[in-house]
Amino acid sequence: MLSQKNFRYNLIRESLETRSFLKIISGINNFDKEKVLKIAHAVKATNATAIDISAREDIIIAVRELLKDTVLVVSSVKVEELKRAQELGADILELGNFEALYEEGIYLSAAEVLSLAKELTEIKTEGTMLSITVPGHLNINEQVKLATDLENLGVEIIQTEGSLPTDANTSNTLGVLQKVMLTLSNTIELSKNLKKTFILTASGISPDTAALAITAGAHGIGVGKYINRLDSELEMLASIKRLQESLSITQIEKTLQEQELILN
Repeated sequence: MLSQKNFRYNLIRESLETRSFLKIISGINNFDKEKVLKIAHAVKATNATAIDISAREDIIIAVRELLKDTVLVVSSVKVEELKRAQELGADILELGNFEALYEEGIYLSAAEVLSLAKELTEIKTEGTMLSITVPGHLNINEQVKLATDLENLGVEIIQTEGSLPTDANTSNTLGVLQKVMLTLSNTIELSKNLKKTFILTASGISPDTAALAITAGAHGIGVGKYINRLDSELEMLASIKRLQESLSITQIEKTLQEQELILN
């Protein structure tokens, strides 16, 4: 019989290979344990692939206890925190998401991200995967170079993001659309250059854009604010189901057909 760790490892690979990986992001700076557990309950009820949480130990322990068969992603920009997360049962160590840093005026360079990724490869144990966010503030040539370097380093998953200037309004419709278009554009370019690394698309993804991310070359999506803005577990559950429906083969094929009609 497979151990739970092996079961989750196989689940990660299978869902990425079938481009159905759905990660619900509670937030790298979300330390509201009650809210995180509410999201975790919705994830469990819908059988979403993964939940992405902060590196605070009590939250990791509580979520791991609740979600035995769900992939646990822990996000941080500190190697020691991710090392501890691994000890507590994290399946994927995520270097990112960087939006919280942007809000503080901190922008990591490609060299800094690569250096941290190298440290993580040294502490990662068998059965654990690495996911590295390629900073959206880098120009596309820098993103491609960094992504290629990360692939050569053996990083299994690369996450794209859309980054807007700090003075841009990302809460209105135009701001959300701009972020989505940026992360989709980045996904397209990285998918052209990576040979074996899986790609996750994040930043402003919703049921309306999930299939677009897959047709752009992503193997899965990361969704945060679309779920975090909701108050009730029932609303979260319904929204996650909508995302799952958007990742269905039927919806993706429909999106591809629509794209072909537009191009022709």
